Amino acid sequence: MAKKKPIVLRLNPELAKSVEKWAADEFRSVNGQIEWIINKALKDAGRLKKGEQSDK
Repeated sequence: MAKKKPIVLRLNPELAKSVEKWAADEFRSVNGQIEWIINKALKDAGRLKKGEQSDK
């Protein structure tokens, strides 16, 4: 498994609450949900090489 790079992310409280609810609805951690969202956005935008993705 590739080592993950820690980052600091600041969200407004309403956005954070929405992400927390979404993560809970899908049985993910908030960190896992944010990783999933970013990975999906990168795929949809064609920014990942074929077969490349995060650990999830």
